[in-house]
Amino acid sequence: MVIRVFIASSSSSVLIKKTQQDVVGFLEANRIEFEEVDITMLEDQRMWMYKHIPKERLPAKGNPLPPQIFNDEQYCGDYEAFFESKENNTVTTFLGLNRRPSVKDSES
Repeated sequence: MVIRVFIASSSSSVLIKKTQQDVVGFLEANRIEFEEVDITMLEDQRMWMYKHIPKERLPAKGNPLPPQIFNDEQYCGDYEAFFESKENNTVTTFLGLNRRPSVKDSES
């Protein structure tokens, strides 16, 4: 399983930059392996992202904005869904990751 965060490196929007930094910073701080996919540099990746976001999750107007998060080809959500999972302490479930064994689990 590979967590992929679709970002836009050349966005002029401060809000988009902050949300991307929040997602990437959280994943790095929690040592969750991921890869960044820059949709401003790779047209085929941008089209792949658009195609794999479920229709019911697309915005009413325009294209979905980064960051968009996937686990392999499974869509996890956008920044709002990520933020909600972070607030509810359910990021592992949001990302579709197995629960990491705790020290107690590995000792038994």
